[in-house]
Amino acid sequence: MSGGLILLNPGPVSLSPRVRAALGRANWCHREPEFAELTRGLNRRLSGIHAALAEDYESVLLSGSGTAAVEAMLASFAPDSETTLVLANGVYGERMAAMLAAHGKPHEVLEGPWIAGPDLAAVEALLDRSPAITHLAAVHHETTTGRLTDLGQLGKLCRRRGIQLLLDAVSSFGAEAIEGATWSLKALAATANKCLHGAPGASFVLASHEAWCGPAQRAGSVYLDLRRYHETQRSSGYSPFTQAIPAFFALDEALAELTAAGGWISRQAQYRERVAVVESVLTSLGVTRLLPVEEGSCVLQSYRLPASITYETLHDRLKAAGFVIYAGQGGLAQEVFRLSFMGEIAAADLQRLCTALREVIAGA
Repeated sequence: MSGGLILLNPGPVSLSPRVRAALGRANWCHREPEFAELTRGLNRRLSGIHAALAEDYESVLLSGSGTAAVEAMLASFAPDSETTLVLANGVYGERMAAMLAAHGKPHEVLEGPWIAGPDLAAVEALLDRSPAITHLAAVHHETTTGRLTDLGQLGKLCRRRGIQLLLDAVSSFGAEAIEGATWSLKALAATANKCLHGAPGASFVLASHEAWCGPAQRAGSVYLDLRRYHETQRSSGYSPFTQAIPAFFALDEALAELTAAGGWISRQAQYRERVAVVESVLTSLGVTRLLPVEEGSCVLQSYRLPASITYETLHDRLKAAGFVIYAGQGGLAQEVFRLSFMGEIAAADLQRLCTALREVIAGA
C-alpha cells in the first residue's frame, strides 16, 4: 500500500514530513559527544512536557516500544519484598501483571470488566486486607476500550494510603493531564510514537528523584535495568547499550513541533476537535460510542459496529480509501472498531475520512 495511508490505529502514527525527514538526518555513532548531548537534551525536554513533573522527575531514554518502557519501569521500580497491586480492566493492565509475574515480583491483580473503570471501593477493601501492598500499577489510558482512568480519585487514594503509583502512560503522555506528587506518582512509562508523534523505537521512563536515589530493586534483566541508563545518561549522556539513533532524531523534531504547536494542552484540544468532527458523522449514521463521553480519552475512541457491516469489510473499504482503523480485542473483537486521533492528520484528510465513513457505512 501507499505511504500516503493515514494511520488511525493507536500507534504507530502518521508522521509529519519534518519528522519523517529527520529519520535520515545523519550517520552518528552512539558513543560520540553529539549524541550524548542530544540524549541529555531530549531527557530535559521530556521531563518538562507536563509542568507537574518538571521539577521532581527525571527521564531516561531507551530503545524499544512502549511495552519495553513499561516492563523496564516495573522491573526497576516494583518492589521485591513488598507487593504491587495491578488494576486490570483491559489488555494492558493484564500485560502489566504478566510482566510482574515474569520478573518474579510479588503482586496481586484486581480484575474488572473491560468496559468499567477501576472499582475504588474494591481497591480500598483489598488494601485493608493486604498490608504488604505498597505499590499500585495502573494504565492511564486503556486503549483496549479508550477508557481514561480517573487518576484524580485514584491518585488521592494512593496518596492517602501511602501507596506509590507506577503508571502506564504510553498512550496518554503528551495529550492528557498528568500530575506527580498529588497522584503519589513514583514513575511512568511512555513512548515517542503515540501522542508525541515521533517514530517507533524510542521510549522513556520518568521517575521521581526519590525513586532514582532510593534502594535498588532486583531488575531481573540486564537490558531493562533503568538504573544503568540513569547513571550513564545523567553523568555523561551516554547509554549502556546502542540506541535507535534515527528514532531519537525523529523524537527531537517531534518535540520541537509539539512546543511550536503550544504543548500538550494544545494537542489535547486538537484531538478533541478531530473527535468532534468524526463523531458528528458517525452519530448521523447511527453509530454509537462504547463508553460515555466523560469516561473516554481524547486520544482514541471505540465505536460499536453497525449490524449491517463486519469489521473486516469496514477495515478493508476504509483502507482502500486511504485510512487504517483498528479492531476490538478479546471479547470486543466482533463488537467494536477503534479510531485513534493521533499523528499528522490534516483537515483535508479528516474530511476525506468523513466522506469515506458515510459511503462505506451508509452503503452497507
